[in-house]
Amino acid sequence: MIEADTTTRAAMASGHRGLILPRLLIGLLQGLALYGLYWSVDHTPRLWPATIPELFGPLVLVAAYLPVVLLGGLGRLRLKTLLIWTGVAAATLALLGWHDMARQVLIDQREPFLSPPLFPFLAAALFIAHHLIVPADQEGRRIAAYPRYFDVAWKAGVQLALSVGFTGALWLLLFLGAGLFGLIGIRAFGELLAEPWFNLPVTSLTFALAVHLTDVRDGLIRGVRSVVLMLLSWLLPVIAVLTAAFLAALPFTGLSGLWDQGSATALMLSAAAVLIVLINAAYQDGTDDTRPPLVLRWAVIVGGLLLIPLVAVASTGLALRIGQHGLTPDRIVAAACILAGLAYALGYAWAAITSLRGRDWMQPLERTNVGTGALIVALIVLLFSPVLDPARLSVMDQMARLERGAVTPEQFDYRFLRFESGKVGRAALERLTKSDDPEIAKLAQDAQLRRIRWESTNAVEERLHPDRPSRTVKPVIEAWPKGTALPETFLNPSELIDDSRTGCRSTSDCVATLFDVDGDGRDEILMGTTFFVYIFVSEPDGVWNGVGSYEAPSCKEGTALIREGGIEARRNRWPGLTIGGIQLDFDGWYRQCPASDDEVQPEVAEIEEHGRLNPRGHGWVY
Repeated sequence: MIEADTTTRAAMASGHRGLILPRLLIGLLQGLALYGLYWSVDHTPRLWPATIPELFGPLVLVAAYLPVVLLGGLGRLRLKTLLIWTGVAAATLALLGWHDMARQVLIDQREPFLSPPLFPFLAAALFIAHHLIVPADQEGRRIAAYPRYFDVAWKAGVQLALSVGFTGALWLLLFLGAGLFGLIGIRAFGELLAEPWFNLPVTSLTFALAVHLTDVRDGLIRGVRSVVLMLLSWLLPVIAVLTAAFLAALPFTGLSGLWDQGSATALMLSAAAVLIVLINAAYQDGTDDTRPPLVLRWAVIVGGLLLIPLVAVASTGLALRIGQHGLTPDRIVAAACILAGLAYALGYAWAAITSLRGRDWMQPLERTNVGTGALIVALIVLLFSPVLDPARLSVMDQMARLERGAVTPEQFDYRFLRFESGKVGRAALERLTKSDDPEIAKLAQDAQLRRIRWESTNAVEERLHPDRPSRTVKPVIEAWPKGTALPETFLNPSELIDDSRTGCRSTSDCVATLFDVDGDGRDEILMGTTFFVYIFVSEPDGVWNGVGSYEAPSCKEGTALIREGGIEARRNRWPGLTIGGIQLDFDGWYRQCPASDDEVQPEVAEIEEHGRLNPRGHGWVY
């Protein structure tokens, strides 16, 4: 059996050596195609096909990804299978590229640029789909034996990483050579490297050559793969212990602190993804020859059981966010990731349970990997197609929330419709401008007039009506503590002031409180927004002017800081300076939210040293 397998591999290696010319030709044609597309965009005026975004987008995806499919299929797939798979991949890429361009609102001369998230997701879908097809074709059946899936996929992963690394190494050498020539005044080589007609074909050719070289040296790839798997597998006990300790601590700490971080769902899913990868690194192909030591086998079982609570916590966080704020494109993508994670979690947990019962160790994991791989491919295609378009679903949900009163007209995010949801959002915003509710219609019309998401209403008015006397739109600012009032001159500026107040469109945007910061017996106003706490002082004429700001820490918004209260003015160790009649304010560093009061006390001197200074000679600590 071993001799036959060795003979088969030798025959395959011999066949692969004859593929160098076709692979180099594919790489060259890919580079030329990419350069042609680049030239059509870069040329002034633009040339065909860049003048037709709905055509340009599909061509970009096909030129970027289809050659890689061909490089990976040559020598591994039968010709008939390769042609069918290439046709299906090309049609899918073209459809998704067309939809991505068709759904966008293209401005600035209709820039034909695809959405950035499309590229990594499509790369993942193609990789998974390709390595579901290759093993089945090699064994001549719909579902191959699991060791074949493992062998083909992990070998291709190592091969891809080495090919990318080889391409990057070549460019490092070329840049080094350009630097050396530059030392003696020869700039032509460096200028050549910057030319797209040169660097695009060279990159694609180099990648194709690297794929071929790694394909021929099959034993080398398998050796590297074995080392990578061994190293990764011994990381599994570490992440398993850390994850178990984290989950064990949750009942004592509660989940509220977790949700305050704003990225809990993403972190939980990331931890689950790492566990899945490391579990597979330890399990390998499931044969007796690759069975890991006892400690790793137990780590695999524990890791399989930990996936369910991890995905459950992520699902809870996402459900809370959706319940509070509705659907957004990011949350829809997160829901798809949770669905895939749930499929892995259930399958791996069942495999762990069967292992504890003394049956074949983690054997159900194999069916889970194959089935969930197909599910992931389907989810990615649906998400980037009209079927589950996240922008369309988000707009439908947000509009429904507005209609049923789950969100007030003042709190509704009209700018999401204007800038972040494509044509479907623009169409929904247009409908809102004709709403029977005058407040909704006015706010929708205000959003329509903006060129960028954060453009202030005052700036819009000034741009549209430069000859009209400027007027100030009243900001919406919540007074804190509740029951207190802010000065009317602060809320109703008498003239156009394009300061931080212009972004206060709802009480959730800005929260302000009166506080004597500089100790002169007169109150200033501290106004918290998402990223800053601004300080305003009252001038003798009654006008409130901003004099500076304090940057909120990454773990808490400025609005939350104001609501917490407990503000204390203190004198900085380093005061402001006046040098030659010019005032200089100290702008130091500060620590992010400390974990506990015990952590604060030993560092009082350092905090004093690095306090944030805006009013002269004073700082503000929260």
